[in-house]
Amino acid sequence: MFQTILIPMLLGFAVFLCGMKLMELSLHRLAGPYLTGILERMTATPVHGLAVGTVTTAFLQSSTAVTVIAIGMVNAKLLTFPRTLGIILGTNIGTCITTELIGLHLNKLAVPLLIVSVGLWLLTALLGEMRFIPVLGKIKWLSSIRFAAIALCGFALLLTGMTMMQAVGPAVQQSEMFGWFLAKADENLWWGLAAGAILTAAVHSSAAVIGIIMGFVSIGAMPIELGIAVVLGANVGTCATAFLASIGGSKAGLYVAYSHIALNLGGALLFMPFIGELSVLSASISSSPAGQIAHSQTIFNILSSLLALPLCYLRALRRLDPVS
Repeated sequence: MFQTILIPMLLGFAVFLCGMKLMELSLHRLAGPYLTGILERMTATPVHGLAVGTVTTAFLQSSTAVTVIAIGMVNAKLLTFPRTLGIILGTNIGTCITTELIGLHLNKLAVPLLIVSVGLWLLTALLGEMRFIPVLGKIKWLSSIRFAAIALCGFALLLTGMTMMQAVGPAVQQSEMFGWFLAKADENLWWGLAAGAILTAAVHSSAAVIGIIMGFVSIGAMPIELGIAVVLGANVGTCATAFLASIGGSKAGLYVAYSHIALNLGGALLFMPFIGELSVLSASISSSPAGQIAHSQTIFNILSSLLALPLCYLRALRRLDPVS
């Protein structure tokens, strides 16, 4: 078990997280100078906040990053708590891009993308630091190309790590612990919700947990309904990082974290009884098991955000803006 499951899983997870962090940091460097201004100016209404939250999360590939940024801006009094409500709803929609890309089975593109990213980075080094062609070295968008190359490298590593983690599926399927979990989950799907929440809170990456579940479902090691339950739990577990970031801040910052938890936990509790319907709906969109898991995540997040959007216009909630 140690050599066949634990070591390959940890290595794959390390590569996956490295890729996610590279993507997040490089894309943040590209959008960072403008992000604070965009969030400050374009979140006057919950609908505007939802649109901005969706776009920025899709670009940064991290709902947690955008949520933590929003908490930081509220603590710094650059944003009021009511303005963050739409952003929180949008982050849940924007984060679906990552899982949808994983569900497209782009694993074979990992090596070509890595080669292209390294080539672009070397090109920027030759034109920039080395001044291989002095005239081109003065181009202002050279740094943007470099960060884009690093983001592409991160995506390639993400795909590589996902392939490594999914490769242990057959070994996991034969383990006694996994068999025990399937037996429990067969009796009650709430075990899947709890497992998804705990795993995601522990590893701080819902995309990694959902990607692993895609692999298990693809090889038939886990039924679709249980996979969807784990996905719902992963959305609850992803709130842990934002909550930790809010500790020690202002009351308004805590309220942002609480609203994030309320959205994901409330949505999960609301959709748990309808996992069968969610499975049928996702199956009508895609015949691929991995694609069905990705689509279930997208449908859940979009519907949860749209159902919660009218609540953001409640006067009592809009006036909630503690001073400290």
